[in-house]
Amino acid sequence: MNGGDAYGMMEAQYIRRHHRHDIRDDQCSSALVKHVKAPVNLVWSLVRRFDQPQKYKPFVSRCIMKGDLGIGSVREVNVKSGLPATTSTERLELLDDEEHILGIKIVGGDHRLRNYSSIITVHPEVIEGRPGTMVIESFAVDVPEGNTKDETCYFVEALIRCNLKSLADVSERMAVLDQTQPINGY
Repeated sequence: MNGGDAYGMMEAQYIRRHHRHDIRDDQCSSALVKHVKAPVNLVWSLVRRFDQPQKYKPFVSRCIMKGDLGIGSVREVNVKSGLPATTSTERLELLDDEEHILGIKIVGGDHRLRNYSSIITVHPEVIEGRPGTMVIESFAVDVPEGNTKDETCYFVEALIRCNLKSLADVSERMAVLDQTQPINGY
């Protein structure tokens, strides 16, 4: 059995356990996986920062928090030019530091992603004999009028792929420099 088969089974198990979205007929959904050559606590220290998505999300120029970072807190995200949006209002739905799960729902903004919700989980794994992390991000979103499910999924998956690649790049750079941030620290 090659390593890819083992990863596939673990990915499928995590997706079944943590990435359930109730999909309506007018929605699309998908899950993407990224393997990061950095320890899970370092990757989670970036992912869990609902107040600082710009630490690894390349399309975010700034983030203004409304709330105390607890469940139900809202952030107003400014999007860099080049995307078909300038702002996105997002609510923290789930934050579990034990299981490493972050859930977000978009509740407003000047874009076409209606009823968008996402779940990100991070899981420890061994990559090339070193501590690594499997990151899984799934989403569900309405298909905008005039678009197909395939077009909508393709667009959202492209954004998530960019975010996950950037998360891997930032995490791996920090791991090399051993800049692990404390989970609860600022």
